[in-house]
Amino acid sequence: MADDEIDSLPADDSDIKRMTFEEALAALERIVGDLERGDVPLDRSIRIYERGEKLKNHCDRLLSAAEDKVEKIKLNRAGKPSGTEPLDPD
Repeated sequence: MADDEIDSLPADDSDIKRMTFEEALAALERIVGDLERGDVPLDRSIRIYERGEKLKNHCDRLLSAAEDKVEKIKLNRAGKPSGTEPLDPD
């Protein structure tokens, strides 16, 4: 993540709420790469780490919502589809 990109991030990370899963994941992957390289100054590292936590939480929420929508097709005794049920009923 370039310095000017970090500096242009909203202070409150409000842009994260509008991101798709794919956008948030890509941003998180960039942050992980930058932190792993170790060439980011400490103050910027802290800032992007905090942003990474928010991105991770956003991805978790989006995945959870998607899982709630996934359904398993029920089959009748003849093996024909007869409706749906939650994938992992609790």
